[in-house]
Amino acid sequence: QVQLVESGGGLVQAGGSLTLSCAASGFTFSKYDMGWFRQAPGKEREFVAVIRWSDGITFYADSVQGRFTISRDNAKNAVYLHMQSLKIEDTAVYYCAASSNSDYLTLRWMYDYWGQGTQVTVSS
Repeated sequence: QVQLVESGGGLVQAGGSLTLSCAASGFTFSKYDMGWFRQAPGKEREFVAVIRWSDGITFYADSVQGRFTISRDNAKNAVYLHMQSLKIEDTAVYYCAASSNSDYLTLRWMYDYWGQGTQVTVSS
C-alpha cells in the first residue's frame, strides 16, 4: 500500500524556522521525484518545491526561494522541507507528493501519490 505521511507541522512565530518530514512507503521511492505543495484556506493548492530522483536537482516557487530547502534521504525513504524566515503568508496545509514523471512538476496533476497534509501556522 502506498503511503506518504507528513509530520512536523505546527505553530511558529514569523521569522522562525520549521522542518517538515515525509515518510514514504509502498513504491520505489528512489525512482520518484518528490515535491511539496501547500494550500491555504480559500486558495488553490500551489507548488512549493521539488527534488528530482535522477540527479537531485531542486526547484522552488519564487515565493519561497532562498527561505526553504528541500532534501531527500533515499535510504530512509524520506523527503524534508526546511523552512526559514517564515512569513504569515506561509500559513497553509503542506502536502508531500510523489511523481513518476520528470517534467512539469510544478503542476499538481503530474503527481501520482499524495500525503494527508500537515498544518503550518505562522503567527505575528
